[in-house]
Amino acid sequence: MIYLDYQATTPLAPESRDAMLRWLDGPEGVGFGNPHSPHRYGRQAAAAVELARDQVAALFPPGGQVIFTGSATEALNIVMRGCQPVLAGRGIAVSAIEHAAVWDTARSMANAFHAIPVDDAGLIASDAPIPADVGLVAVMQVNNEIGTIQPVAEIARAAKAGGALFLCDAVQAAGRMPVAMADCIAISAHKLHGPKGIGALWFRDGIELAPLITGGGQEKGLRSGTLSPALCAGFGAAAKLAVERTEPDGQHVEALWTRALELFDGWTINGSPTARWHGNLNLRRTGLDVARLMSEVRDVAFSAGSACASGSGKPSRVLQAIGLNDKDVKTSIRLGFGRYTGMQDLESAAAAINAAARAQG
Repeated sequence: MIYLDYQATTPLAPESRDAMLRWLDGPEGVGFGNPHSPHRYGRQAAAAVELARDQVAALFPPGGQVIFTGSATEALNIVMRGCQPVLAGRGIAVSAIEHAAVWDTARSMANAFHAIPVDDAGLIASDAPIPADVGLVAVMQVNNEIGTIQPVAEIARAAKAGGALFLCDAVQAAGRMPVAMADCIAISAHKLHGPKGIGALWFRDGIELAPLITGGGQEKGLRSGTLSPALCAGFGAAAKLAVERTEPDGQHVEALWTRALELFDGWTINGSPTARWHGNLNLRRTGLDVARLMSEVRDVAFSAGSACASGSGKPSRVLQAIGLNDKDVKTSIRLGFGRYTGMQDLESAAAAINAAARAQG
């Protein structure tokens, strides 16, 4: 089967798997130690966690600290629900194409909700006004559905000028490009060839947050719960590899992107073709029955939208935000590729998808 769904998750790097194995050992080894225990097994596990923390921290800007979380969703919630002293009853502004982890959380809170619109290319205007009563601005760096890259530096400056915190979901950016400067940044290991079940929150020095999960206070008093040395080690190894491979991975993705545009000539790209991560190709074709297409092309793993909200039966909010009507939304597919995608894999997948699409008339 050909895997083209890198926005949903990425294949586990062999280096990440190898780093995890030691910390899954049974009683004969040392890997089962609790990193919060004072004995030798615990200290060894704790050392592995701190090494991983340093490796993950290399993905972020200087001047902050990293805590491990169970996911990027948890990291985002820690900030949004934990910055109430800063919010102090003020509103929350989020882009119209934010991931549900931000959008739904903001909508569930008592604070006033503001949606920052995007244009038909899926981009926020760099001079988009921030409402005066806003205490938190949340804008993702790279969109998970259409791959557009937002002008986060300008948005961060506007938020700061208004006295608001700036939160950036950098899940789709980390390991692929420099992560934007923000007050708080969330990432996820499994989106950069690490294991599932672990994320990270970076927050700028001086930022104060209240814990979302209380108990033992293991992660700097901000996130309670026993850490998994195996997950931390796998995350760290994946982060280290991502830093080392940023340039060759980027070159490989550019080659795949260029070829994909040739292979899918005649399809329409959703979102900006230039201000985007080129490992994300969201396309539509007039009259296409996507459900039928996915049923007929079973040897290619791709998405009809965001995997995070699959099964909801609702049209993509992101595609609606860039001006597509429900009919066009339902003719769209998303292809994601990266480090372990071969050119032949892409060409074979495109041949199968195009053949099935043409057969629909």
